[in-house]
Amino acid sequence: MVSCVKTVLEVGEKLVKKSPANHQRGIETVGGILYLTTARLIFESHALNIQTGVTIVSIPEINRLRKDWTKFLGVIPIFPNTLAVTSSSGHEDKFIMFRRTPWINEINKLKEGQN
Repeated sequence: MVSCVKTVLEVGEKLVKKSPANHQRGIETVGGILYLTTARLIFESHALNIQTGVTIVSIPEINRLRKDWTKFLGVIPIFPNTLAVTSSSGHEDKFIMFRRTPWINEINKLKEGQN
């Protein structure tokens, strides 16, 4: 897989999966690319967003993965295409994407390999 990740990968870290995604940040849905590496989940926003930047969650820090709904105004469920990632600190990131089940499976495989 060709790596287009702007974030510098660690020694030995390899790209496993990538997909267009949106990151729910408050009331804004930030467009970008979600990457899964052997060590981290990395979201890099497109430059055209109001909120830009990178969100990184290390695989060992992921405490829970669950399927969720995209919600209009944060309340009204619209479409079941959100992957909610909860870290061990309790912080939750929500990524809106298609085909979230393969992502959950790949992340769980990586977590099992680190135990």
